[in-house]
Amino acid sequence: MTSTTEQFADVSATTLLRFATAGSVDDGKSTLVGRLLHDSKSVLTDQLEAVEAASLKRGQEAPDLALLTDGLRAEREQGITIDVAYRYFATPRRRFILADTPGHVQYTRNMVTGASTAELAVVLVDARNGVVEQTRRHAAVAALLRVPHVVLAVNKMDLVEYAEPVFAAIAEEFTTYASELGVPEITAIPISALAGDNVVEPSANMDWYGGPTVLEHLETVPVSHDLTACHARFPVQYVIRPQTAEHPDYRGYAGQIAAGAFRVGEEITVLPSGKTSTITAIDALGEPVDIAWAPQSVTIRLADDIDISRGDLLAPSGDAPATSQDVEATVCHVADQPLTVGQRVLLKHTTRTVKAIVKEIPSRLTLDDLSQHPEPGQLVANDIGRVKVRTAEPLALDAYADSRRTGSFLLIDPADGTTLAAGMAGESFADAKAVTAGAEAADDEGWDF
Repeated sequence: MTSTTEQFADVSATTLLRFATAGSVDDGKSTLVGRLLHDSKSVLTDQLEAVEAASLKRGQEAPDLALLTDGLRAEREQGITIDVAYRYFATPRRRFILADTPGHVQYTRNMVTGASTAELAVVLVDARNGVVEQTRRHAAVAALLRVPHVVLAVNKMDLVEYAEPVFAAIAEEFTTYASELGVPEITAIPISALAGDNVVEPSANMDWYGGPTVLEHLETVPVSHDLTACHARFPVQYVIRPQTAEHPDYRGYAGQIAAGAFRVGEEITVLPSGKTSTITAIDALGEPVDIAWAPQSVTIRLADDIDISRGDLLAPSGDAPATSQDVEATVCHVADQPLTVGQRVLLKHTTRTVKAIVKEIPSRLTLDDLSQHPEPGQLVANDIGRVKVRTAEPLALDAYADSRRTGSFLLIDPADGTTLAAGMAGESFADAKAVTAGAEAADDEGWDF
């Protein structure tokens, strides 16, 4: 008989890799993505013909592969990436979801969006310029978002005569910086996106390099994880009560398992109420199963009739998160209007949305040198900073370092539904020494928690 651990090993191995690309303006990021798609035969004939026609119209003899990803008119006119572009492609070894993110400082929020679900980030560097301010910024964002694998792609090696010392110096500087931020794995690859060196095929111009190409690394980097070690979390999305003659007493709680696994017979705790029960059945795709794991969408039935509704969280009783109305987190502000102390907001965590007040903004992070600007009073677009939020109802947040899914949340403008900030609960890499003491701001009338 196959053991539970072996069953999990089978299902945890995945053929899908989510990755994001980032780099300074004109580092050749879109060209790299275009080369990757072109050389891996992931471009349809009509797409390539359209790119060739657009390139000829612009007076270019060879097709500009950057046009495969820069789809906005403003992007093509300026030759820069503005919005996050998602691309889906596959090789015989793995499927990929690529988030091509902007490189300009004013689009930091777009990189946060693209990298928030990534398991790997490709950071491009121009071999002529080396590690610049924006390179450090992208490394810091990857570290904040707990991206487990980072690839340093040293591009335009053809413009420095494929010199090994140039690559070695850049790789050492970046690796030292990213390691200090806590990035667990860094792989440096010398490439020329324009010429195709070490993107899909090994380069004949850099015989001194014996590592993988970009595609080879993407195909082989381990992204599986042991689901038995995850904190099991199930946010309830919908309560199913058919109350028909066929199912008069059926009460099921439907949703997507956010992390870990659930088993029939397991004792669970319902949060934030703290009530307990036992799982009597799990339905997946209309069929009963004994066990289910993330990210399956299932319906869970319990032994007791408990008041459970959308937004509640089911967790194993022996591993349930603590609930609190006080949230301390790192946020990236994504809206054009600022986030201010005392501001009323909505906080959305998994399927639960509650009223909240921004009690304090202790610091704003300067990504250039990782210094903290204390008590900024507000955060504006693209700012990353620490916030303290008080919610009207208790929430069951995990630390973002433990679970990117249940440790993240959104702050929303209650007036028009605009997303204000993306939050990561718990400590960030740069605030271990931050002083968090301070008096709480007075609650506004009607939002007194």
